[in-house]
Amino acid sequence: MNKLRTSILIFLASACLMPLAGCRDRTIDEAKPEAAGEPASASITLTAEAAKTAGVETAPAEFRPVVRKVRAPGELALNPKKVAHVSARASGRVEQLFSYQGDRVVKGQTLMTFYSKDFLLLQAELLQALEQTKRFSAESAEKATAQALLDSVRSRLRLLDVADDVVAGIEQSGIIRTLLDVRAPIAGNITEALTNVGVFVEFGVDMFRIADLSTVWAVIHIPEKDLSRVGPGSEAVIRTGAYPGRALKGRIFQIGNFVDDKTRTVEARIELANVDGGLKAGMYLEVEILPAADAAVLCVPGGAILDLQNKTIVFVETSPRTFVPREVELGTSFDGYVEIVKGLKDKDIVAVGGSFFLKSELLKKSFGEDRP
Repeated sequence: MNKLRTSILIFLASACLMPLAGCRDRTIDEAKPEAAGEPASASITLTAEAAKTAGVETAPAEFRPVVRKVRAPGELALNPKKVAHVSARASGRVEQLFSYQGDRVVKGQTLMTFYSKDFLLLQAELLQALEQTKRFSAESAEKATAQALLDSVRSRLRLLDVADDVVAGIEQSGIIRTLLDVRAPIAGNITEALTNVGVFVEFGVDMFRIADLSTVWAVIHIPEKDLSRVGPGSEAVIRTGAYPGRALKGRIFQIGNFVDDKTRTVEARIELANVDGGLKAGMYLEVEILPAADAAVLCVPGGAILDLQNKTIVFVETSPRTFVPREVELGTSFDGYVEIVKGLKDKDIVAVGGSFFLKSELLKKSFGEDRP
């Protein structure tokens, strides 16, 4: 009974293998002479039809410039070139407050009014100097002295940020203004409002901070080990957690002069346009810096690389449609290519399409030769 069962199994196995053998004969040509140094048992030779059906494509191993990206964290900061502090230009008391933190203001807009004795005294001096210039003839020395005094008072009023049209109005009307207008020196957003109505402030005290948010700075922390690969002008791609699908591009315009003794990083800065106002100071950043290309390295397309029996291989075309596996040592991967450190030379032709088919054929051939 056991002998009968064994005979049946052998018959069925033979019946299944016969079609596969016929298919194999149609896929692979008769063995051709192999290139010197490549074992004939490891070669795969395809018919033109089989190569087309399997989608076998080839490409040369060639030298390409490799760009190793530098990755670094960072954060957004206000552009200090577009930040203005509004400080008290004289001692006095805040009488009216028109603008608050978060408000958008335009250049010259009145932020508050200020009661200042200095302002009152200067207006009185202005009217006195103006009156003196009217008493003397144009050619007299006294006229020149009075005019110099008048010009001096006008200049001191400008130091209080009194507009020229306001000075002209005081001179024409002869009426002294009680309150001094404090105006915005730039257009932007009030990021800090540091005073309130009724507060007495001393000369030089900050009352507002205004930032023009049309541009911001990306402050990047570059690892010390990567400093040799970046510099002013290096391109960068910047992403924020708030807008994960949005990639910002810019160039480093400045690199700091000190290495942080705790993080071992150096600050670099990129100026970014903030047209829609979506970029906020303090946002965390992920930055890829694209340094100048390193020396060219021997590369093949990534599709050529395969794993076979714990080895990394490529299929090298030794003659038309004849391929042999060759073990290689890999380096850096970049832009769809893989660096070949060892195993290939320049202009070697490798399979990049249909390489899995070649691997399958090699395994089938090895299995057939190893059977008893």
